[in-house]
Amino acid sequence: MNKLKKLPDSEFTVMDVIWDSIPPVTSFSVMEKLGDDKSWKPQTLLTLLSRLTDRGFLRSEKLGKERRYYPLVSRDEYLQFETNSFMSKFHGGSLFSLVNTLHQGKKLDDEEYEEMRKWFQEKG
Repeated sequence: MNKLKKLPDSEFTVMDVIWDSIPPVTSFSVMEKLGDDKSWKPQTLLTLLSRLTDRGFLRSEKLGKERRYYPLVSRDEYLQFETNSFMSKFHGGSLFSLVNTLHQGKKLDDEEYEEMRKWFQEKG
């Protein structure tokens, strides 16, 4: 597997549709799930699918006149990559820094506090 790289928003949107689908998917099925958004043109989608294939996020195979696409990177893998990148860039890799930033100005209710306490005990 190639080293993951950050996806542009449009490619992430396409991958999000693919991750929510049962493989294989076709460009037609992705286009259907993107809905009535007029900004999505078939040629644009084909270009994005091709880029995602070239970058190692998808595998494609031709069946007749249609291409089928299979995800090679899971949503969890990608979200972990993005989160680690964000943590490193903005928080020096510190979980405390991230949690402290998220918490500023907010009060945890008793249930959230208990969930956090249990999570830290399990991970600690």
